[in-house]
Amino acid sequence: MMIFRLLSALTLVLTIWIVAPASQVEAANKPNILFIFADDQCYETVGRYGMTDIKTPALDRLCDEGTTFTRAYNMGSWSGAVCVASRTMLNTGRFIWRANAVYRDTEKERVAGRFWSEYMKQAGYETYMTGKWHVRAKAELAFDHAKDVRGGMPRDTREGYNRPKADGSDPWSPYDPKFGGFWAGGKHWSEVVGDNAVEFLNHSKQNDKPFFMYIAFNAPHDPRQAPKSYVDMYPLDKVKVPVNYLDVYPYHKQIGCGPNLRDEKLGPFPRTHHAVKVHRQEYYAIITHMDAQIARVIDHLKKTGQDKNTYIFFSADHGLGVGHHGLFGKQNLYDHSTRVPFMVVGPDVPKGKKTDEPVYLQDIMATSLDLAGVKKPKHVEFHNILPLAKGEKKSPYPSIYGAYLGFQRSVILDDYKLILYPQVPIARLYNLKDDPNEMKDLAKSAKHQGTMKRLFKELLSLQKQMDDKLDLKAKFPQLQ
Repeated sequence: MMIFRLLSALTLVLTIWIVAPASQVEAANKPNILFIFADDQCYETVGRYGMTDIKTPALDRLCDEGTTFTRAYNMGSWSGAVCVASRTMLNTGRFIWRANAVYRDTEKERVAGRFWSEYMKQAGYETYMTGKWHVRAKAELAFDHAKDVRGGMPRDTREGYNRPKADGSDPWSPYDPKFGGFWAGGKHWSEVVGDNAVEFLNHSKQNDKPFFMYIAFNAPHDPRQAPKSYVDMYPLDKVKVPVNYLDVYPYHKQIGCGPNLRDEKLGPFPRTHHAVKVHRQEYYAIITHMDAQIARVIDHLKKTGQDKNTYIFFSADHGLGVGHHGLFGKQNLYDHSTRVPFMVVGPDVPKGKKTDEPVYLQDIMATSLDLAGVKKPKHVEFHNILPLAKGEKKSPYPSIYGAYLGFQRSVILDDYKLILYPQVPIARLYNLKDDPNEMKDLAKSAKHQGTMKRLFKELLSLQKQMDDKLDLKAKFPQLQ
């Protein structure tokens, strides 16, 4: 009888193993993907980057435990809501103008089979999303689980604009719950995202499926709110004004960054050192508070033992001015607004390594698809960057493209960046190696006219690749 029972049990196990879909067996051996996404976080605002006096121990740990890409970019935007363009590129895998064209399709066509999460589902992953989505499709359809899906930003108040006042008074407070915003609902939204991520990690521990977690903070987008203890970490007398500070950017209206642009009217015109310090204080505070929530998620990942087979990606959808060049928003093509932090941690990723190979933040999608064993779909134009982390290849991007509406275009090639303002029209040229803060415009130097023409030619080539229809030749005949 005992032998019969053993044989029956063995037969059952073999039957289950034989009839189980091969995809389930394969999926069980695939790595987990944890993607952590910030909003409006400039590349310089990570302590380990050594550029700003900011406390980010969790992000510093990611730098130490993995590889940091120091030159990760967002291409720009087709609208003032740069977040939408960045996140649409990320989730569709398409370059900027073709990503925008996706929205001409129907809702059904947009979600089914085209979004990042859909491919991860097909590869056998349990998919989860919480926090900021800001893509014109339903997260609840795109993911197996979606919780506390937020819009573009917490609701702001009129007291949060044009502040602090010229007399030094300030009608708004970053830690007073009466202003709502991140405090709406009773708990800071960053803490809610942290809670949700921990909850799902507990759930996934009971599941044989690998997970794909899309953890998207609204922080540090305005209204930049954090508990008082975090604001107090950054006394105003210790907060530095950016070295490229300007009272007013000379072409702000012609490039679409005038006083009527929502992001720009957060601070007073003209700018003042005091106003910039106040806004940077609040910017640092909400980043450090978000960092504490990221620490909770990573610590819990390790507590559950799931870290050993997990790749962690961290980045932001774009940067932010907050006083650089007299600009407060992200609707410009300076590095402080297009360049973002970007870290990768994983079982075979080099630790404590930095690479300055240029990439786009949206390469995270293509990288995760490769890890999931998904053949890259034809419409996905971004690339797997893990070979760069391991030092095996050079960047697939000889140059980096940038665009903002019809107001601005840019190209980075070698050490130089060319920025064009066709509405003025004016060209600006910077040597990013010698002048990383983009303060010395070389455009009028006779010595650099050849460089400008070379970059202009490259930009025209990129425009063709990107389906960018803006006519630059008519505006800049001297560069041809």
